[in-house]
Amino acid sequence: MDLNTVRTFVAAADAGQFQEAAADLAVTQQAVSKRIAALERNLGVRLFTRTPRGAELTIDGQAFLPHARELLRVAERAVASVRTGSRPLRVDVIASRSAQSGLMRGFHRAHPEIELDVVMLFDIETAVAAIRSGAIDVSFRAVGMPGRPLPEDIESVQVLDEALQLLTGPAHELAHARSVTLTQLAAHRIWMPGIVSGTEWAAYYDDLVAEFGLTIEATGPNFGSDALLDTIADTPALATFMGEHTRLVWPADHGLRRIPVTDPTPVYPHSLLWHHDNPHPALATLRAHLAAAAASHDAAETWAPDWATPRSASRP
Repeated sequence: MDLNTVRTFVAAADAGQFQEAAADLAVTQQAVSKRIAALERNLGVRLFTRTPRGAELTIDGQAFLPHARELLRVAERAVASVRTGSRPLRVDVIASRSAQSGLMRGFHRAHPEIELDVVMLFDIETAVAAIRSGAIDVSFRAVGMPGRPLPEDIESVQVLDEALQLLTGPAHELAHARSVTLTQLAAHRIWMPGIVSGTEWAAYYDDLVAEFGLTIEATGPNFGSDALLDTIADTPALATFMGEHTRLVWPADHGLRRIPVTDPTPVYPHSLLWHHDNPHPALATLRAHLAAAAASHDAAETWAPDWATPRSASRP
C-alpha cells in the first residue's frame, strides 16, 4: 500500500476538504483527488462522499481512518529506528569481562545520553563482515593478521595497549615474584586453552612464542574461565596469561597471583574498527573519548607484533 495515498487520505479526512488537504500537503487538488481515487481502487471501497461543504467520510472511510493513522505512526517509527543519531550505536566486544568492555563502560559513564547496543562476535573476519553489512557500527579487535589486511573501506585506530600479566597458583615457582621477564618465562609452561587457530589472538600468541621462545599450550577443551582458574590454582606447573584490564573473580582460597611481565612488557593491541562512511554521530564522540583515554597512558618498553599496528585514520 502506497503510504503517500494513506497520508493524503488522513489529511483529507482531517481537513474535510480536498482543497485544504492539498494546501497542507503542498500539492495540487487534482493530485489529492488522484491519490484518493487510487487508494479507493486498491481497497475496493468508497472512502469519501462529495457534499456541498466538502468531503465527508463514508462508513468504510470511518472504519479505515484509525488504521490509516496507525499505518503512518508505524512508518514513522520504522524510519526513526534507522535515522542517523536516533538509533543506538552498535558495538562489538570480544567478551563481557574484557578490556574492550571496560572501555565501553567508561564511555557510557562519560556519555550516558548515548544509547548503546553491545554484542560479542567471535573473530575479526565475522566482525569486519558485520561492519560492512551495517549489522554493527564498530568493533574492538587486534587490527589484522599476517597476510590478511583490512579491506580498504574499513578504518582503524589503536586505542589501548593492554599489558599481559602472568597468572599463577600459590604453589607455582614464580608465585611470589614481584615481576617476571619474558626470558624467565621461557622455562615455564603457559596454558591457554581458549586459543583458537585462525583467530587474531592465535596469531598474536604465535608471534609471541616465536619471538621469545615461550611454551604456550592450548591443549584440552576450553570449559571457560572458571575451569581455567581452578586448574591454575591447583596445578603448580602451569600458569596462564591474562590482560591487566581483564576482570575475573575467583574464590579467595584459590590464592591466585597476578604478576607483571617485563623486559619488554608484551601488550595486546586493541583497535577500533569502523566503516569509512558510517554516519552515526556517536562514532565521532566514541573516537574522541578513546583518544583522550589512550593519551593518558604512560609509554613503556613494550612488545607487539608488527602486523598489529593499524594504518592511520583521520583524527576524530
